[in-house]
Amino acid sequence: MGAKLPKKFILKILTAGEGGVGKTTLLHRYVEGQFSAETKMTIGVEFFLKEIEVDGKQCTLQLWDFGGQERFRFLLESYVLGAKGALLMFDLTRPMTLENLQQWVNIVRRSDSNLPILFLGTKLDLENDVMVDDDYALQFKEKFNLFDYLKISSKSGENVFESFELITRTILDRQTY
Repeated sequence: MGAKLPKKFILKILTAGEGGVGKTTLLHRYVEGQFSAETKMTIGVEFFLKEIEVDGKQCTLQLWDFGGQERFRFLLESYVLGAKGALLMFDLTRPMTLENLQQWVNIVRRSDSNLPILFLGTKLDLENDVMVDDDYALQFKEKFNLFDYLKISSKSGENVFESFELITRTILDRQTY
């Protein structure tokens, strides 16, 4: 027999958060390596694929981009099945994007009450407009049992790859294969 192929992990990861916080922009930046200032509103759900190696494990990330608009939320509940983790995003320059976190947490944890969720504050590059300080953000991290908090910029690329490595590593640590 030939060499044994390494096990490949296929991990479904959700992105959640209000419309306009930068979910689609983050995924374009991560998957294609470029910043697109002009993304259209996501209608329903789209998804992206990205191959990644973490700690010697080959993973295919299935990144599900959830439309943030209220009118699409009813669709989302059927898409969360099989998810292994989620990125919950808010806009550092718009504190109101923190208002519906409970709703998003409920959606992504619908089929797994312990689903690992990484909390991301977006648009860090707009430093003069940042209105959410770390202490305030960390209160939500604690309240909703989110495993970590990072501030990111899809424009500069800051913490973009780190976010996906972190969520992937956290998911792999939980897998009991």
